[in-house]
Amino acid sequence: MAKARATTTRRTLESYTVKSINKTIRAGDCVLMRPSDSSKPSYVARVEKIESDSRGGNVRVQVRWYYRPEESIGGRRQFHGSKELFLSDHYDFQSADTIEGKCTVHSFKSYTKLDAVGNDDFFCRFEYNSSTGAFNPDRVAVYCKCEMPYNPDDLMVQCEGCTDWFHPTCIEMTPEEAQRLDHFFCQSCSSEEQKKLQNSHATSRHSDTKVDTKRRRR
Repeated sequence: MAKARATTTRRTLESYTVKSINKTIRAGDCVLMRPSDSSKPSYVARVEKIESDSRGGNVRVQVRWYYRPEESIGGRRQFHGSKELFLSDHYDFQSADTIEGKCTVHSFKSYTKLDAVGNDDFFCRFEYNSSTGAFNPDRVAVYCKCEMPYNPDDLMVQCEGCTDWFHPTCIEMTPEEAQRLDHFFCQSCSSEEQKKLQNSHATSRHSDTKVDTKRRRR
């Protein structure tokens, strides 16, 4: 009679210290994981659960992978930041010993407010469906004349009139010139201000003439 195979019971751990890096990880932490190809950058994942066998050994982590833009179906695009990641629907179990370090994946808003970006700082503004290539949200705010989403790596200047943001190259300006600006009005707002000034002069010359100076709606 064939012997029944013994089933391995596993238990969930609240935390685990990775000896090679002397770091304690918990569910919810974001971690860097060793890639199979040493020439590639570390994988980034969020720890969902930590498990061990009944003897407390063979520790593994359930992770939810972050994808880099170049790993997505659509590939990297102009507005993707160098530290941008997508939170995917791809879950996996990995040995806890493949963890190389801890990192921080910020929200897009908090990332843009950082005074300095470290090697272990990343940001995420999209969730990604690894089978269909779909993103959630499927659209974000766009800026500038080029109507592109904001890339936090790019320098942009804000119009004091309409408060929209512009890339220096899109307004025929070098980054050095943009950094020296004390005030900036885009072409549309400059035209509006010029019209107001002209109408103001006309009103002062002809006080009995009413002039309509409605701002063009955007």
